[in-house]
Amino acid sequence: MHTPSDIVLEKNPPNLPKKNAEHSVLDDKADYKKQLKKWQTRLLHVQQAYYHQKRRCIIVMEGWDAAGKGGAIRRVTEKLDPRGFEVYPIAAPTKEEQGKHYLYRFQTKLPAPGEIAIFDRSWYGRVLVERIEKFATKAQWQRAYQEINEFERLLVDDNARIIKIFLHITPDEQHRRFTERLENPVKRWKLTPEDIRNRQRWDDYEKATLDMFNHTSTKAAPWNVVAANHKWYTRVEVLKTIVKAMEKDVDLTPPAIDPEVLELARAHLV
Repeated sequence: MHTPSDIVLEKNPPNLPKKNAEHSVLDDKADYKKQLKKWQTRLLHVQQAYYHQKRRCIIVMEGWDAAGKGGAIRRVTEKLDPRGFEVYPIAAPTKEEQGKHYLYRFQTKLPAPGEIAIFDRSWYGRVLVERIEKFATKAQWQRAYQEINEFERLLVDDNARIIKIFLHITPDEQHRRFTERLENPVKRWKLTPEDIRNRQRWDDYEKATLDMFNHTSTKAAPWNVVAANHKWYTRVEVLKTIVKAMEKDVDLTPPAIDPEVLELARAHLV
C-alpha cells in the first residue's frame, strides 16, 4: 500500500511493490487463504468494537475499471455481521438527484452509530468521471475539491472514521481483464460501453486521479493507493489497510457482560 505522496501511476510499473515480510501472502494459495482469514477475523473484532462503542466508519473504494473493487469488497464483508454494514454501489445520479447538490445522495447514506458504510465509487465521481465527461463545469469540479474536504472534515469532527482506498492497475492488466470478461459468459455482463470508452481516455483519467490525490488527501482523510494487478495481494492489502485504520485509537477490549444477563444466567442456566 502506498500513500499518494510516494506513488506515480505509471503505465507499466512492477506488478507489486517491493516484497517484504508482509507481502508473503502471494507465495501460494494456502498463504493467501491463511492471511485472508486472519484479517477477516480481525476486522470482525473491530466491527464488534465499533458496534458496542457506537462508532461509525465510512469506507470509500475508488479505482480503475476492472481493478477489483467488487472482489475486494466481497472479501471485506464476507465474515462481517450483516446487521452492521451496508454497501452502496454508486451509479449515475437519478433525475431527482440531479436537481440537488451532488453530495445530497451520499449524505442520505451515511452510517448510523455502530455501523459501517462502504461506497463502491463515491462523491469523487465529481472530480473524475463528471470532470472528464463534462457533466460538471470546470468551475464546479474545481470547487468540489474544497467542498469534499469540508464534507469529510465535518464527518471526522463528528467522530466518523473515513478510509479512502484507490485500486491501481496498469493499462495492460486492464486490457487482459476486459478481454477475459468479454470471453467469459458468466463475467460478460460486467463489461460496459462506458468501460471501453473510459479506457480510451486513460491519460485524462490519470491526470484527474493525480489531481484528486493532491487536493483531497488530507491528514483527516488520507488516500491509500493499493497495487491491484495481483488479486490475492490486493484483497489482503485492502483488508489490512481497513483494519489498521479502524483500529487506530480504538479500545478493542470486549465489553463486560451485562449484570442482568449474568444474574439471569446464574438463576436459570446453572
